[in-house]
Order: sequence, then structure tokens, then C-alpha cells
Amino acid sequence: MNNVADFFEYIQSMGYHRFIRIFWFFVFFELIRYVIVDFISLNSAMLKKFLNRKNRQEATYRMLLEQPLVSIIIPGKNEGKHIYKLVMSLREQTYQNIEIIVVDDGSDDDTPFIGRDMEKNGFIDKFIRNEFRGGKASAANLALRFSTGKYVIHMDADCSYNRDAVFEIIVPFYENDNIGAIGGNVMVKNYRDSLATTLQAVEYYDSISIGRIVSSHLGIYRVISGAFGAFKMEAIQKIQGWDIGPGLDGDITVKIRKIGYLIKFAPDAVCLTNAPNTFQKLAKQRLRWDKSLIRFRLRKHKDVFFPNKHFSLVSFISFAENIFYNLILNIKWYVYFIDMIFNFPSEIKFVIVTNIMLYATVNYFKFLLFSLYRRYKNAPVSYFLVYIPLMVIYFGYFLRIIRSIAYIQEFFFKKSYDDPWNPPKSSAHAKKLGI
Repeated sequence: MNNVADFFEYIQSMGYHRFIRIFWFFVFFELIRYVIVDFISLNSAMLKKFLNRKNRQEATYRMLLEQPLVSIIIPGKNEGKHIYKLVMSLREQTYQNIEIIVVDDGSDDDTPFIGRDMEKNGFIDKFIRNEFRGGKASAANLALRFSTGKYVIHMDADCSYNRDAVFEIIVPFYENDNIGAIGGNVMVKNYRDSLATTLQAVEYYDSISIGRIVSSHLGIYRVISGAFGAFKMEAIQKIQGWDIGPGLDGDITVKIRKIGYLIKFAPDAVCLTNAPNTFQKLAKQRLRWDKSLIRFRLRKHKDVFFPNKHFSLVSFISFAENIFYNLILNIKWYVYFIDMIFNFPSEIKFVIVTNIMLYATVNYFKFLLFSLYRRYKNAPVSYFLVYIPLMVIYFGYFLRIIRSIAYIQEFFFKKSYDDPWNPPKSSAHAKKLGI
């Protein structure tokens, strides 16, 4: 009881200047960037969408009039249990001028039998098998060789898609001829499986989806998810497809941006994915994802920062914002923690509790407010409310520690080339080529 009374006395005795001094990290970085900027940008994006509704209608008309062929490529290994269900769902899409190409990347399950049977019976247009695993990029490039569509959609076999997903992800190409690639809106399907999947569902629903609406509106959208992404064929041919090695999603997005195309996000093109159902599996996934910032932003595509044929101000800002908020502020958070320990040692327990309360309050505010901007929801908003306070631990500690480990591993040891997600021979070749 005394501790509670002491805490409230601590809060009441804190003036404005002292509050700013102690909670500067929250006020100047987290609150401004992820609440104020996001809120302003969301309203701006909604206003722009309203003002451009005629352009959207005309784009829809032109697309339906042209009826462009869309090549859907599905590369993967051991996806036999998912392929049939995915293909059947594609046959129920509202847009039907599609060709479906499945690439089996060295599977040792029943994928070859299922794939060949579906090709024989006309459910898919092409089934291709690699006897030896070459990696997802290699499989996607193989599918690309047989693709004849004006647009290419890359899908993951273990995902499911809204019936209008193909239509919604293709229409934006007709709104602006300079769009080279469009990302779909990925949400968590198995959000009820475990605490790990529930927290990821909140993350996808709130931070990732909203963040991509904002970054797309600002022109700095960075990563088209491999689970659901659409590409203009001429753009993907110019960059010669996917580079081998890990991190292909962020890499191909940057490559298309560098040759002058716009990258956009389609929030109404919805894909549901199965997220890792344990924190151990989640940690492995995020270690792989987070290494890509060092590998691609600071190594492979560092020329974006220098005046050259690939330079553009928007790409520069996109990279700079990504590095500042994910790398520099990640380091600065530890600086903040050390600052509190050395300069406010007697108050540290109150500082930690206050930080948790501040972040939890803001998380509730963001989650409820930003829900008003969504057309699609993968679950009732009320289901997630009880878990919002846990997002402080999830974001502030769990993901931050994983991110820190990933940065250290990649910066000093280039560990992305050792990731078992990619075949050793492909990673070794990519490392040799420096890609």
C-alpha cells in the first residue's frame, strides 16, 4: 500500500520539465512518430483517398475493360497440405483472368503427386519441380520464366486470401502508371492459438498494417511481404527477378524502387497468414527479418545514400527513417536505460512503472482510434483489448532484444548467410557475389 501511495506522490510531485527530462525517449520519439505522425498521416491518407475516388473508379473501369492476365506464382517446399486449399480459393476469386504456377522446391512430402495431379486436371496451369532445393528466390525466378501475365503476384501456399484479394491488389496499378509493385495487407489467421500468436495479431493489426498505410502515403513503404505481393512484369524483368539468398522481400522492393518505380500498399487486399505459435519460433523468424536491415540498408544498397544514378530523395528518406527508428533508436533506448540508472537510481522503480503505464495507455488509445480507419478486421476488436498491456513487454523488451541480437550478428558476423531458411549453397553463392 505504501508503494502505491509513494508512486502517486511521485507522479503528483513531478513538474512538466522533470517529466520531459525523465521520459524524453517516450515523448520525443515514440509519441511523436508512432502516434502524432501516424494520426496525421492516416487522416491525410483518408482525405486523399476520398478526393481521388473518381480516379479509383476510372482505374477500376480500365482494369476490368482490359482484363489483364495475372500470373500467380507459388514457390515453396513441403506445401502439399496447403496447395489444394489455396488453389481452390484462387478459383473462387472475383477476378479470374489468372494463370497459376506452382514450383516445388525439392519437397520430400506429397507435393509432387498433388501438384502434378492438379496440373493434369486443369486446376493449375503449370507445375514445376526442382529435384534439389534451391531456395525461395530460385523457385520464384523459375516460376517467373514461365509467367506470361502483365502482372505477377507472389503468394505463400500456407496463407488464405479474401475473395477480392487479387482484384484489390491489381487495381492500384491503373491509378498510377509509375507503380512497380504493391504489397497486400497481411493479418494473422491463427490468433487464438497461443499468447505468441495473439500478440503478433495485435502487432500486425496495429503497428504493421497501420504503419504500411502511413509509409505508403508518405512514399517510404519499404517491404512488400512475400506472403502477398504484386509486381508489374516489366519492372520485375528489368531487375531480373529475385536475387538468391535470404531477405528476398525487402531486397526486391528496394531494387524496384531504385530503378524509379513507386511502391504502394493495398490495405483492402487482405491475406491471412499463420504466425509462429511459440516465442521460440517467433524469435527465429524475427532474427532472420531484422538482419536484413543491416544487410540491405547498410551493405548491399548503401548506394541509395550517395548521389548516383539510383539516387532519389524519397528512397533516401525511406532508408534514413528505417535506420533511424529501427537501428539508431534501438541503440538510444539502451542509452536511455543507462541514463535512468545513473541519474535517477532512487526513482528507477517508479520510472519503469510509469513507462509501462504511459506505453499501455498510448497502445490502448492507438488501437481503438486506429481501428476506425480499418475496413477489414480479422477478429473482433474486443478480443484483443485484454492483451494490450502485454504489448509493452512484447515491443519494448522481447522484440527489442531480438532486434539488438540480430543487428550485432549481422553487422559483425554476417550471420544471415548461415540461416537454414536458405539452402547453404545459395547462401554461399550470394555471399561470394556480395548480394
